[in-house]
Amino acid sequence: MKLPEPFTYFIDRSLGRGILVAELLKAGEQVHVHDEHFAQDTPDADWLVEVGRRRWVVLTKDKNIRFNELERQALVSARVACFMLGRGNLTAQEMAQSFIGALPRMKRVLRRYAVPLAASVTASAGVRVLLAGGVWLKPPREVK
Repeated sequence: MKLPEPFTYFIDRSLGRGILVAELLKAGEQVHVHDEHFAQDTPDADWLVEVGRRRWVVLTKDKNIRFNELERQALVSARVACFMLGRGNLTAQEMAQSFIGALPRMKRVLRRYAVPLAASVTASAGVRVLLAGGVWLKPPREVK
């Protein structure tokens, strides 16, 4: 199953609610912020299920989602599409630039691959698909 267009982006609280949200809105994207829907201490496994049900696309800098078994299971079983920054030590402006620069590639991934899917976004706006249609890819696929 692929997500319906236009895509709706869910901003994990790790990314804040400022610059990235403003840049996505300026680009004409539909955006929801973690704290508008969930308590700050809501476990990732819980909100992943709800975001998957709503068919939103997760943007996060929390790479642990792909390593924490409970969160991996939630991502897969909830059929979530998730884009994670490859580096979490960027400024808010750099994170926004990475995601905004990667938007065309991210949309290509969302149109090409079925959920659940997970991809990493580099600081230079590159995108690598790690999980597609519930299958972890080895090696990951670079998206041009």
